[in-house]
Amino acid sequence: MVGKKSFELAVNIITIYKKLVADKKEFVLSKQILRSETPVGANIREALNGQSKRDFIHNLSISQKECDETIYWLELLFTTEYISKEEFEDVRNQASEILKIIRSIILTTKSKNL
Repeated sequence: MVGKKSFELAVNIITIYKKLVADKKEFVLSKQILRSETPVGANIREALNGQSKRDFIHNLSISQKECDETIYWLELLFTTEYISKEEFEDVRNQASEILKIIRSIILTTKSKNL
């Protein structure tokens, strides 16, 4: 579930990135959000193939950090008027949901014996 959601978020971020580069000629912030979001799903996939619970938690923790960083870049792009309120809210809600799921999975896994 979280893997599919993170993939959908990556597709939306790539769409925003392409629009920012083509329409607004914005290259710095758009590259940052692309770099922070695309590893989220990749690290989730890596976590699912982890060799241990510690490995699983480690990879999900990286996804958690990257997802939170993505929200930061979204806030910055919205505040500086590079993206619309609608774009911001849609993608931020997706990222926030993924972040909550990841945090929940990490906490649940940690509460079980490592």
